[in-house]
Amino acid sequence: MISNAMAQRLNGQVNKEFYSAYFYMSMSAHSESENLKGVAAWFMAKYDEEMAHAMKIYRYLHDQGARIELEAVDKPPSRYEGVLDMFEKTLAHERGVTSSFNDLVDTALTEKDHATNIFLQWFVTEQIEEEATVNDIIGRLKLVGERGEGLFMVDNELAGLAKQMSQTLSTQAQ
Repeated sequence: MISNAMAQRLNGQVNKEFYSAYFYMSMSAHSESENLKGVAAWFMAKYDEEMAHAMKIYRYLHDQGARIELEAVDKPPSRYEGVLDMFEKTLAHERGVTSSFNDLVDTALTEKDHATNIFLQWFVTEQIEEEATVNDIIGRLKLVGERGEGLFMVDNELAGLAKQMSQTLSTQAQ
């Protein structure tokens, strides 16, 4: 069984994961309104991932006999300056999530909560991948630009990545 303090912090992380899902859904909606179907699909796949992350922590709390306490989810932004702006905001957001997970690991180590430390390692590794992926997308956008054929190419590439993300998520759920 985990400490009340750790359970409270993990409940807070569930809320952060729900916010992340809303954040990405908002970007998906904005992208669709700009006729960027691949970008919209990528952000919607991110929404699905974040919901899965929230449920993974929810399940862990439940399995540890901790009380689940859901909080209100803040409203995300709804307008963006372009695709590069969305991905730069995504990178900043993911860095914040990484910091949050690192803080949770620090707490688990301080409390000598080995089970929670082991549980959190999956998220630490996931965050490395998340930041690297977004950095790569930002690099591509800076290389080809946000107009015409370059943006069309990135949009198509993100549609393919969204499909892969969805397949991976459905495989993990089984």
